[in-house]
Order: sequence, then structure tokens, then C-alpha cells
Amino acid sequence: MNYAAKLSLAGKRALVTGAGQGIGAACAEALAATGAHVICTDLVAERAEATAETLRGKGLAAEAHALDVTDTNAIEALSARLGALDILVCNAGVVTSAGAEDLSDDDWDFVTKVNLTGVFRCCRTFGRAMLGAGGGAIVNIGSMSGHIVNTPQPQCHYNASKAAVHQLTRSLAVEWATRGVRVNAVAPTYIATSLLDSVENGEALMARWKDLTPMGRLGEPHEVASAVQFLASDAASLITGTILNVDAGYTCL
Repeated sequence: MNYAAKLSLAGKRALVTGAGQGIGAACAEALAATGAHVICTDLVAERAEATAETLRGKGLAAEAHALDVTDTNAIEALSARLGALDILVCNAGVVTSAGAEDLSDDDWDFVTKVNLTGVFRCCRTFGRAMLGAGGGAIVNIGSMSGHIVNTPQPQCHYNASKAAVHQLTRSLAVEWATRGVRVNAVAPTYIATSLLDSVENGEALMARWKDLTPMGRLGEPHEVASAVQFLASDAASLITGTILNVDAGYTCL
């Protein structure tokens, strides 16, 4: 068995949502570095192009497109333009923090529409094309927040959205298991990205999060990207419906 070849993505095309920064940008690099032609998408076109330009500067194959994952028409149009993909990584996501009693309808709708509805709409459209072409691999970015209740910050809407992504992943995996499309998710711990920059009392919270984590540190985007690359590759050919924790042991406690 050629195990290195199983991990190679040579000749495959992969689309990453939210590829303009953080985990998404790292996923784009991991896929491109192992041979894939990566389509970098982001709500902000300039961010997507910046990631693609960085990859091309390293001699990797990449292109960029603006994409609002909550816009069905935009997703359908991009799918029609690109044709069937081999790999889809649904990474685009947002987070806010508020106690349930103070959580506005707008905040609830914003977080769930991006984190859950956006994932479904991308899986539905790009997955349909994969089914028509005979196969593919989808990796959704869930969260350890889909397994546990984060503390001390209140974020019931985010937690609920990520738990739903996990169950959506399992459901699609079962529906498409005999049709050549594998669907998995990764569930990261707290990752050192710009998403944390907007968190109120961020330094104190991060110190608390590290105390709650067996490995005693936050994760890095490339550590999530490595798990995504594995699940997207033929090395994971028997794996579908799995939620892979990338959490430094957090959910063991």
C-alpha cells in the first residue's frame, strides 16, 4: 500500500469557505500543499484573493471568488461556474457572546444562519454536484462547543449551531454513504485566530481556557488544517459521519 499516495490530493479540486483568514486560510494551504487546486472563497473578495495570492506565491494552485454562504443564488451560481468539486470544506463561521436572556433575535439569526444554514446550503449545492459526478469528500468545521457548554462565556446560540452542524454532518454521511460522498467534521478547541480578537476580556478568558485544557494551550490553525486534509484525502476512505475532536484533550474532562 502506498500510504503517501493516499494522502496526496494531486489532481483534485477543493473549495474552502471562509478562506480569507484563520482556520480557512490554513485549510486552503494544507490542501494546496498536498496537491489540490484550491478555490478560496470568502464573504470579502479581497481576503479570498489575498489567500490565493499567498498560495500562488508558494507555487501552489489557487483561485479566489467572493461567496456569501447564506445566499443560495450565489452558491448555485458558483457551483454552475465551477462544476463538480472533489473536496468541500465548510469553514465560514461567526461567534458572538450574550446570555440567553439578553440574546437578541438578530444575534441568534446571524450566528445560526452563517454557522448552520450556510453549511447546509453549501453541502446541498456542492454535494449535489459531487453526487452527480460519482463522489467527493466534505469536511465541515464544527466545534468542541457542539459537545460541551463553554465556560465562562455565555454563547448558547453558537453552541447550538455547532451541535447542529455535527448532526447535519452525520445525517448527510448516512444519506450519501452508498453514493460516493463522504461527509465528516472536525471539532476544534479554542484556536488562536483573529476571531478571538473581538472577545471581551480576551486575555483573561484565554488564560482560563488554557487552565481548562489538558494540554494547557490554545490550538493553531495549521493543527486543524492537518486534520481536515486527512479527512479530505483517500487515506480516510472508510471514514464518514465522524466528528474528529481537535481539542487538546478539552472534551476529555
